[in-house]
Amino acid sequence: MLHESNELRLGLPAFKVVDDSIEVVFDFCATAPSSGRSASDDILAGLNHVQREMQSTQDRIDELDQQIDRLTNHADHIDNWVAVGSGLLAGLIDVFWVGEFSFERGKAWSNHAVNDFVMKSAKAQGYKGERLDGAIEFLEKKFPLPTDNIWKNQNAKISARSHHLDDLAHHPTPIGLFFSILTQFTKTGYFQNSEGTFLPIDIDENGLKLIGSDIPSKIFCGTVNWFFHLVSDMSGSNKTAGAGMGIPGPIVSLLKELSTIPSLDKTGLPKKLKEIFVNERFDLRAELAVLHEVKRQAVPVLINEVLVRAFYFISRLVTEVKAKKSFQDIEWKKTLPWKNRTIARMLTIATGTFTAVDLADAAIRAALKSGGNWGQFGAQLLLRVNFVGIGRFTVAVYSDVSMGAQRSRARDERIAVLSQQLHWANAKVAYLQADMWQTATHTETCLREAEQIMSQSMDIFARAWKENRSSLQRIGTMRTGIEANNPGLIDDIHQLLKWG
Repeated sequence: MLHESNELRLGLPAFKVVDDSIEVVFDFCATAPSSGRSASDDILAGLNHVQREMQSTQDRIDELDQQIDRLTNHADHIDNWVAVGSGLLAGLIDVFWVGEFSFERGKAWSNHAVNDFVMKSAKAQGYKGERLDGAIEFLEKKFPLPTDNIWKNQNAKISARSHHLDDLAHHPTPIGLFFSILTQFTKTGYFQNSEGTFLPIDIDENGLKLIGSDIPSKIFCGTVNWFFHLVSDMSGSNKTAGAGMGIPGPIVSLLKELSTIPSLDKTGLPKKLKEIFVNERFDLRAELAVLHEVKRQAVPVLINEVLVRAFYFISRLVTEVKAKKSFQDIEWKKTLPWKNRTIARMLTIATGTFTAVDLADAAIRAALKSGGNWGQFGAQLLLRVNFVGIGRFTVAVYSDVSMGAQRSRARDERIAVLSQQLHWANAKVAYLQADMWQTATHTETCLREAEQIMSQSMDIFARAWKENRSSLQRIGTMRTGIEANNPGLIDDIHQLLKWG
């Protein structure tokens, strides 16, 4: 019979075999089953794959955690109050220093700046005089363009006041430079009149003298002559120096170049640009005048920006130093005042405060000056509004809202990745369970085989015992014959058994 003993060894039960007066105890030692490419190998391969996938998803979760933290607003009440204070200070600077937009003030500055630039350029090229008209005439003669007068007598609907706009080679832009060089190689000028008609005009006999004879001279004429000729035209002609029509500025030039695109050339844009350039006299000097006033408006906006970013950097640096106790261990990324939601929110508050102060001041002053006239009120309001500040506020709001949307998408992705991580965790548990059952199956099989072997061993042992007892009994019955045939043998055996 097979009985389980109460004694446990190596975590496995011991078994006792009992047959009449014989007891045999079997102990077991657990060993890993060995096999070739089997289910165990497949389970191990599956576990390795699951582990790699879990590590990959965990890496992505860590990245998303950092991204979500960067896109989360961590500004406290001190940050918000500093942003408000910065906006108020910048608003007061705008109110008392910038004032209203003055095109006349800007135009006076731009006229002086352009005239001074023309004089310096002429003197750098050898001009010895002190008069602006002389400097213009000097540069015109030294650096002529082959397209300067070829539009005359062409019935092209191009006038002396508009030809700087209509001639693409008179534009102070990369496109203007391109057409200037192209003229050197094609001996053709390229124009567009106010009706949108694109007009290639062949260079006349006088203009051909200004075409280079080889590639280096063509490049020289198309670039150097082009640049200094435009300088000579900035302040008008030598007959109307400082007051005549100059060259178009970069903005008007770019719009004119865009108007040459098919479909845009029939929209009325070319005609409108001619009205702006000729009738409104919006040339390079006018653009510079606007730029000058915009620069004045940009000063308080820039001060607001610098104050907020500087406070953010210093406050985060102090926090890092206190936490790390050393400059060497500082995480500089946490101190940089850009590309995070906190600084975006602080700038939104600061620029919003600045814009509110600016608009309030503009509305009050416009109301006082208009005397109840709504048309006058609107005009005065536009003159007082800081458009640079409004633009910066718009950018700040967009940046803040955009980061909020990015944060929402990152959180959604994180939920999806966590779901994948849960899937792989469940798969790992399933593989581990399969491995456990695989081991249990091997153990059960081994135990059953051991039980069968023990039963067989017990049968063999019992038979051998019976055979031994039978042999001993037969020896007893043969004692007399042994003594008769082998005198003294029994005593000798007795002595051997006794003394060894």
